[in-house]
Amino acid sequence: MTRLGMVIDLSRCVGCGACAFACKAENNTRTRGSGQSYNWGDFLIRTEGRFPNVTHQVMPVMCNHCSDAPCVKECKAKPSPHKAMYKTPEGITMHDPALCIGCQRCQEVCPYSSEQLGMPSLDGSSYSVISFNYDDEPTQPEWADKKAAIPGCTASGAETAAKAGAPVPAMSQWTAGDLQPIRKDGVVEKCTFCYHRTLNGLQPACVEVCPSQARIFGDQDDPKSRISQVLASQKSFRLLEEKGTKPNVHYIGKYSPRA
Repeated sequence: MTRLGMVIDLSRCVGCGACAFACKAENNTRTRGSGQSYNWGDFLIRTEGRFPNVTHQVMPVMCNHCSDAPCVKECKAKPSPHKAMYKTPEGITMHDPALCIGCQRCQEVCPYSSEQLGMPSLDGSSYSVISFNYDDEPTQPEWADKKAAIPGCTASGAETAAKAGAPVPAMSQWTAGDLQPIRKDGVVEKCTFCYHRTLNGLQPACVEVCPSQARIFGDQDDPKSRISQVLASQKSFRLLEEKGTKPNVHYIGKYSPRA
């Protein structure tokens, strides 16, 4: 059996945000709006004190692909052949938009999610790994906007998308079975550990682009894998372990901002 997971080394993380940019580009996620972040890769950020005695911390966050995932248990969609939120044989928590009924029950029960993000999410104090595409609203509003940034000078988002021949001008047009490159309205969406990549022997986009190699992805049950060896040799922790969800995203080390 394969049990995929990720280790994030906070002592290597420089808080540059490359992982989040790569995730948005790879998965065609939209900009934040209506209390939803649409950031499959996000950050918890904390700055305390007054200059010159200031401490700063950055913690990358994402779907934890929990082994005992509440979102899967509470999904109200009828199995066909599985529920909308389900576990793959590799342990990835996957979502099938075609089966999703948009009840948002997964957001309600996920310890790492919220149905509505408030102002604290803008400064990195809160986040949500699951986002919801509201009914009858464009899933890529910036590229459906017909207003030009500078009237008579620049093209509108809609004109740019039309010229590119895609809902997103730089759209990544992968195929991945249940999940589509652009999700529809009325459904939730979340990180998939880049299932379309990992099934083909590639690393998730966030892992591939990390300039400091702070992310390690692989089979936790393979004693020869790097992730397995790191977890065996170093003390790690997981977010909200007391909730009993058995996250498959682990953290090692301590974040230290670079000069």
